[in-house]
Amino acid sequence: MDKPALLRRLFELGCLYSGQVLSYTKMLGQLHDAGNTTTLARYLDLLAGAGMVVGLPKFAGEAVRSRGSSPKLQALNTAFITAQSGLTLDQARRDPAYWGRLVESAVGAHLANAAASGICELFYWRNRNREVDFVVRSGHSLTAIEVKSGRTREGQAGLAAFGDAFRCPRKLLVGGDGIPVESFLSKPVTEWLK
Repeated sequence: MDKPALLRRLFELGCLYSGQVLSYTKMLGQLHDAGNTTTLARYLDLLAGAGMVVGLPKFAGEAVRSRGSSPKLQALNTAFITAQSGLTLDQARRDPAYWGRLVESAVGAHLANAAASGICELFYWRNRNREVDFVVRSGHSLTAIEVKSGRTREGQAGLAAFGDAFRCPRKLLVGGDGIPVESFLSKPVTEWLK
């Protein structure tokens, strides 16, 4: 590894932007370090191998199109995020945007850890203003998962658009009016893919 400081800052950035899509070019701008997108991609792979942060590819139905996409950063343990925030649990809960990111990151970490063990493959999906937080592929079956930290009707449009585009009958809403987050996290990912 040529630039350990860059690796450390990439880890911090991965935690700061967990649950968000961030292009390698924008990462380079945030990191203020001489490097290139190939180095960042390689360092992100190292962080994933260490169980810290992973870059989820965009689901496109074709491997070639997925590989060329900007990654969605995903911390593999929410403790990495909260340790850097300086917020207490009560302060975090009072900030709806931060709490939403933390809830999405907890669900994403659960899914990403299952993917790392070979149970499934994990992606995100976005097309114009429609998005799905997580797309899980297990064999030939797809499951689209949207995460909400509060009661809201938003999110259904992305699930519907994804279902139409990829003929995906299995769509899950986690949190909000869907599956309670605690229930989702308490079961193995395989239970939700049946």
